[in-house]
Amino acid sequence: MSKVLVIGCGGVASVAIQKCCQVSDVFTELCLASRTKSKCDDLAAKLKGHTDTKITTAQVDADDVNQLIALIQKEKPDLVMNVALPYQDLTIMDACLACGVNYMDTANYEPENTDDPQWRAIYEKRCKEAGFSAYFDYSWQWAYRKKFEDAGLMALLGCGFDPGVTQAYCAYAKKHEFDHIDTIDILDCNGGDHGYAFATNFNPEVNLREVSAPGSYWEDGHWIEIPAMSIKREYHFDQVGEKDMYLLHHEEIESLAQTIPEAKRIRFFMTFGQSYLDHMRCLEDVGMLSTTPVEFEGHQIVPIKFLKALLPDPASLGPRTKGKTNIGCIFTGTKDGKDKTWYIYNVCDHQECYHEVGSQGVSYTTGVPAMCGALMMLTGKWQKPGVYTVDELDPDPFLDALDKYGLPRSIDENPVLVP
Repeated sequence: MSKVLVIGCGGVASVAIQKCCQVSDVFTELCLASRTKSKCDDLAAKLKGHTDTKITTAQVDADDVNQLIALIQKEKPDLVMNVALPYQDLTIMDACLACGVNYMDTANYEPENTDDPQWRAIYEKRCKEAGFSAYFDYSWQWAYRKKFEDAGLMALLGCGFDPGVTQAYCAYAKKHEFDHIDTIDILDCNGGDHGYAFATNFNPEVNLREVSAPGSYWEDGHWIEIPAMSIKREYHFDQVGEKDMYLLHHEEIESLAQTIPEAKRIRFFMTFGQSYLDHMRCLEDVGMLSTTPVEFEGHQIVPIKFLKALLPDPASLGPRTKGKTNIGCIFTGTKDGKDKTWYIYNVCDHQECYHEVGSQGVSYTTGVPAMCGALMMLTGKWQKPGVYTVDELDPDPFLDALDKYGLPRSIDENPVLVP
């Protein structure tokens, strides 16, 4: 019997919550908390009578550590599941430490205001040390390792699909399929069509900042950084077809470079259509992706936040989105003295996701791993003091849970390699 405090009630959170309710013998109680309590109330009402999980709701500002502490002390959960924005990771981790509660999230910390002078100084120092200039990375949360170890608590970072499942795929390959891994290519393909001229499949602020940042990859023991979207490849994805994909910086490369240090090269690619890229470049050129406040008619507004208000809510895309996602990892290396290539991936159908939980596939492929990661922690399969990424943990029970709860793996023993 376990109680979980779920912070956040957007598209990903809605999926994670509904999947928790399918495992009510473990998730016996859920408290749903968000800045907008009415979202939590609506979801709780939808689930009433369809699960044995007891559901309560609360209002909380996840930027306010004191509010978080008060809520955690009131609810006394066994685990805090952070499916809010990555901007709140550190405040929620601070609250969990203050209250003696385990923590997990789906994406690593990213500062909300990248123009704050104090943050810029830290960021520029970190860029020189790390070798890449992305706003998001694990260093902020890895700094909490000793605090969680000393408190006897566990923090699980980035337990979505990528990061998350892709790291479990890598841990599985290392454990079962290879004696030595030479290269890893992580491929994220969304073949869905929502019918809009331009929309993002998850939070627009996070999505657009990620895509417009310089790309980077790990090769021969160091980072190589490239201009945004400057490396393009074409690839034929199972059940989706031929797609253009672009090399991006992505956080799991940072952890995999440590857990699979023998890998000579680790890259991440994501597919984009030309219409999406044209819109994004236009918005960037006119300053709409900026996080710097500007004055407009006597009010200070942040351009990218204003843009977010104009774009379709990702949670509303479910009924419109058709097609499939295909996300996985291609490996080269050796096994028993012989060269080997191997591809592990998942294909997810947007409409099947919508019919099950009312959300499109991008939210589903993040929300299901979040539930499975919480399941691992609550059942003791993943439970040790400290701060961990998924690739540091036993992949077997996690992948078995994904197979069972909606994201089964597929294997290609002879994949086409990415040039």
